[in-house]
Amino acid sequence: MEDSSLPPPRLSPAERVREMWDDYRHLITGPRLLMAGAGLVIIVAAAAYMIVGANGAPRPEAIIPMATPLPARPTPVTEPTPILVHAAGAVQVPGVYLFRGEARVLDLVEAAGGLTGDADYDRVNLAETLFDGQWVYFPVVGQTEIPAPLNGSGPAGGGPAAPSGPLNLNSATPEQLESLPGVGPAIAAAIIEHRQRIGGFASVDGLLAVSGIGPAKLELIRDLVAV
Repeated sequence: MEDSSLPPPRLSPAERVREMWDDYRHLITGPRLLMAGAGLVIIVAAAAYMIVGANGAPRPEAIIPMATPLPARPTPVTEPTPILVHAAGAVQVPGVYLFRGEARVLDLVEAAGGLTGDADYDRVNLAETLFDGQWVYFPVVGQTEIPAPLNGSGPAGGGPAAPSGPLNLNSATPEQLESLPGVGPAIAAAIIEHRQRIGGFASVDGLLAVSGIGPAKLELIRDLVAV
């Protein structure tokens, strides 16, 4: 019979590990391990359901809305303003020509088939800008008198020579008006604008109705103009 008063035999380290394994292995095996695994599966499934719907589609609250860019506003296209210009004189094909947008006298010459062989090139300003309703006359070499159209708009463009007598206020070009003493581009434009508005000057004194021309300036140019 063993004496219970004696101390238990000393175990080796290997024997202690084996004894501890025998005491606690039931905690991590069998039904307890299965319950722990099932709990982990439930947690993972719940997290997945919060992110996606039951049918596998992303849940609306799980989708971060993306900003939709506004459509670009189309740039408005401005149609060029058409202008009609009458070419007369020393051009191959005189007549009325249509241009869309800005055009120069050079463009009118090209549209009219070019200048004739006897055209006075030195009196033609090819760089001048055309405007709607303009009458452009191209003189020939040695021509001193420039005809005017019957509607009284006067020759414009092409740099016609100054007339030998007084300047006709109802047919003078801006360049010819600017040759008068005290008349610059602004006053020349005002004379033409007033002339077109009233249908032509009835007398030289009608210049007093033009902005920028007073009695003193009128006396400077009175002998140089006529109607």
